[in-house]
Amino acid sequence: MIVRLAGTKFEEGKKILDNSGLKIISASDLSDAAKKVVESIK
Repeated sequence: MIVRLAGTKFEEGKKILDNSGLKIISASDLSDAAKKVVESIK
């Protein structure tokens, strides 16, 4: 799963996702997210 995080507490949210044990890739914006989607399916 690729998620775009933004907002006041995005760093806190990223830490929670990183420590969740789930295979989650975070992106800084929609362009970055699109690139990561393409990379993940190769």
